[in-house]
Parts: sequence; C-alpha cells; structure tokens
Amino acid sequence: MNATLFKNVHVLDVRAGRLLENHHVLVEGEAIREISDRPLSCSAARTIDGAGRTLMPGLIDCHVHVTASHINFGLLAQTPHTLLAYRALPILRGMLRRGFTTVRDAGGADWALKQALEDGVGGTVAGPRLFVSGSPLSPTGGHGDFRPRSGRLQPVGCGCPRLAGTRVVDGVDAVRQAVREQMQMGADQIKIMSSGGVASPTDPVNALGYSLEETRAIVDEAAARHTYVLAHAYTPESIRRAVECGVRSIEHGNLIDAPTAALMAERGAYAVPTLITYEALARDGARLGLGAESVAKIEQVRAAGLRSLEIFTASGVKLAFGTDLLGASHDLQSEEFVIRAQAQPNLEVLQSATLIGAELLNQTGVIGEIAPGARADLLLVDGNPLNDLACLTGQGERIPLVMQAGQLRVNELRA
Repeated sequence: MNATLFKNVHVLDVRAGRLLENHHVLVEGEAIREISDRPLSCSAARTIDGAGRTLMPGLIDCHVHVTASHINFGLLAQTPHTLLAYRALPILRGMLRRGFTTVRDAGGADWALKQALEDGVGGTVAGPRLFVSGSPLSPTGGHGDFRPRSGRLQPVGCGCPRLAGTRVVDGVDAVRQAVREQMQMGADQIKIMSSGGVASPTDPVNALGYSLEETRAIVDEAAARHTYVLAHAYTPESIRRAVECGVRSIEHGNLIDAPTAALMAERGAYAVPTLITYEALARDGARLGLGAESVAKIEQVRAAGLRSLEIFTASGVKLAFGTDLLGASHDLQSEEFVIRAQAQPNLEVLQSATLIGAELLNQTGVIGEIAPGARADLLLVDGNPLNDLACLTGQGERIPLVMQAGQLRVNELRA
C-alpha cells in the first residue's frame, strides 16, 4: 500500500479552530492513518518535510459550474457536449490547483465527466472530486428558460437534458419523471429554480419558480433515492416556500430576511452564498456577453450580499462555501474567501469550505478535516489561514502541495 509521511507540519484542526504545531501525519492509501506530535516511522513511506508549513484539509466549493466556459448560458446550451467537456478540463485543473479537492456542480456537469475525473485517464484528466446535479429543473419562464422573448414561444424540444443547459419541465407528474430520469443518469442531487435570477433573460429576481405541489413532488422523489434538493432562490418568499417543502440547500439567498433565516435554521437548511460572482458580473458581465436584461439585475442582488451573510450568521444558519463563477471569471474562485472575511471570522469562513461543505454533501468524517480514517485530501500552505486568508487566494501560489485521496496532484516543494 502506498504511504506518505508528512513531518514538521502545523496541522489545522478546523473543528477546534487551532493549529497543532510540529505534528506528523501518516497517509496510507487514500486515507489518513495517524496524527501525532511525536515522530512517526513507516519503512515504506514517502517522506515530505513540511518545514513548518500549515497542513490543512482540501477545500470544498458547493456551488460551481465546471462546464460554464462562457458567461452566456444560452450559447452554452447550443454547444456540443464533447466540446463543453474539453473546455471544462482547464477549469477543473485550475480549481484543483487552487486547493479545491471537492466541488458540487450546481448544473451542467454530468455523470460521464465525474467518471472521467475518477478514472484519471492516465493522468490527463485532473480536477476536484465532483458531486453532480445534472441538468437543473426550471419551470417555463423561470431561471433556466433561456428562450428569448418573441411573438411565438419556441418549443422546448425533446426535453432531453443538456450538459450545459437546464431542463424546462412543468407539472407534478412531469417533474417526478424528470427527477427519476436525472437520478437514473447519475445525478448526486437535484437542483431546482425557486426564484428568478440574474443570468436568465425574462424572469424578474422576485418571480417565484416551482409551485408548492411541484416542489414537494421533487423533494419526495429525491428523498426516495436518499438524496436532497438544492434550490436557486433569492427572495424571502421563494426561500420560505422551498424550505417549507423540504429543500435542504438554498443557493445565493441574497435578499434573505431575519424571519426566513430563522425558519431555515429551525429546519436545518443550509445556505450557499456566492458573492464573488456578482462582483465578477458587475465588472465584466456586459463586456463578456451577458444580456442587457441580466446586467440590469446584478446590482439588486450584489448590494445585499454582505448583509445576507450577517442575517444568516445571526440566525444560526450553516453557511457552505460557494462561488457560481462563469466563463473567464473562474480564476476568481478563491476571492470568495476575502469577501466572506468582511462579515465572518476567518475560522467560520474556513469551516464553510471544509466541515460544513462536507456536512452538506453528506460526507462528514470522510472529507473536510484531518482526522484518522478521513480521506487524505490535504494542502500544504505557506502561511496560517486562521490569521490571514490571503494565503488561500490567487491561483494557488502559496499552496505548493495538493494531495487528493492520497495522490499527489501538485508538488512544487524543492527536493
């Protein structure tokens, strides 16, 4: 069995919020075997001297779109699947280089891309571990219906899921079938549109998406496969409707109010804010091809972003880390740490990208922490992220080593 011994490292305990100084960590196969403040020996081990660097868990981003190589989803929906997959490869490599060893794709990536990453294909396909949602479900005219306004509504077509598109489907029986088909095709969880959004052309942000009956049916079908539903939702009304129907994860949530946040906490629903994407869209959206209708909606949700973090935190809602970046803005992924730190302590931001992300993915004890038996997703970091999150920003310049399931994916340490 392959083994790796890390010595002279400061282990980041994300549960206790402290560094365990001058520790040693033994990895065997895909898992962490032992953590000790005393030297460990293993005759077959590859030894890596951390030289006093921080050893921390691999990061988890719970809202990405790895196939979104363009900012305009309408164009992506017309792009051949194979081309989308090839264009996703540098996006995936960039995420892994930034220290994200696990991501939840919120619409676009499918089982085949997830399998390609697991297979590795001789090392040519590298990226984070994927939890895929397949094609998000959207009602007609909702966030996900990218048909332009016209005198005659264009037909949806065969309704077949696309790698980079949503599936427009209406009615209780139809959404039940859609969920069953998504699960058959390998989805790990189901995404729905519960409010209007920024990137779609015809739905106001405060529009409501699926009806109560449709949402309950979707949640019921997901539960039948022992999984959950995540909902795109901005407004208190849309969030409340989704949570009351059993939705587990609210994406974005910028316009949340205190009573609705209290309901989320009571029901155990998670929030996945994605504040960096609004900064990116405000700066470059129009130039990169976002439609005028979408550009006009950006500021409405952007301005409320930091306030939403304060409301969620005050109400006790668990916050997972998310980014929701598109096109050329994927490189800004780690800047979400900087935005979060304006409203949260560094430890809470780190927990959102480790422990809480693992909880949301039903992977507690498997990923998101350094503990015996956990998967060996590990980063060596130049600096102490408890004191300064800047060591996690950029493109991984201060992360010279990335290990994923016991395999070295990045190693820039001097021999």
